[in-house]
Amino acid sequence: MKGLELCRRFYAEYGEELLAQFPEIAPHAAVGLCGAGSECLGFDDDISRDHDFEPGFCIFLPGEDLVGRRQEFLLARAYDKLPREFLGCARSRISPVGGNRHGVLRLADFLRAHTGSPDGRLSLTDWLRLPEQSLLEVTCGALWRDDGGEFSRIRASLSRMPEDVRRKKLAGELLLMGQAGQYNYPRCLRRGDAGAAGLCAAEFVRSALHAAHLLAGRYMPYYKWAFRSLDDLPEFSDLRQPLERLLSVGGVQEAERVTALILAALRAQGLSDSPSEEAEAHAYAVNNTVRASELRNLHILAGV
Repeated sequence: MKGLELCRRFYAEYGEELLAQFPEIAPHAAVGLCGAGSECLGFDDDISRDHDFEPGFCIFLPGEDLVGRRQEFLLARAYDKLPREFLGCARSRISPVGGNRHGVLRLADFLRAHTGSPDGRLSLTDWLRLPEQSLLEVTCGALWRDDGGEFSRIRASLSRMPEDVRRKKLAGELLLMGQAGQYNYPRCLRRGDAGAAGLCAAEFVRSALHAAHLLAGRYMPYYKWAFRSLDDLPEFSDLRQPLERLLSVGGVQEAERVTALILAALRAQGLSDSPSEEAEAHAYAVNNTVRASELRNLHILAGV
């Protein structure tokens, strides 16, 4: 059973009854599972259960004007008293020094920790600088209750980055693809510098993975899940094999194959009119389409 389903069942079994004991809080709370953890992404498997895997859920509370600290404390204590085991999986103890992924959380604190903003409102510069993994942790998983709808609204507003930000980030990754994979990688091979060639290949693969996610309008997760996330992008199903071969056995032809696939997707979206087969040329073409001057005029690698 996937972790998200395990937690949903735990909430259905115990969470609904728990909230019913706090009728003054329930209408203001949002309940679900999101944040860090492979189970929030749906990527969990038997191996990923070796740490931080447990039945649990998050209760997101609004400000103290609606739910006071005393009410928060009583709810948190009641949550901690829920059964220690569910469907064969044990729960961890709530830590008094923080760091919990489940339990009672202030929505503003959760959002501030992930986005720097207590209400999820971001400037274009904020969007550009925020790690996409942080945005993914806010918008992944599921909410099973949100009577007021506030967290659902915020999640929807953060689920897709502004188009100018997407293009700025994409321009930077295209430039790195061109430099690392099309230019420096073959040169390092000709020089016989295997270490440098390996670094070039790794840089190229990372940039290509990010470019694919940007073109698909998806946030790229933490690096160890980037290939797994690629499997959920059907339009880029042909990328995994050449990228993995490039990392394992190398080959200039693999880098060129990947570049061709990325540039084809770029042209299909009308993001570049350059006839070149060099990713670097398309990088500057895409950057020129960024409408917001405060982003367009930044260094082309500002979003990388």
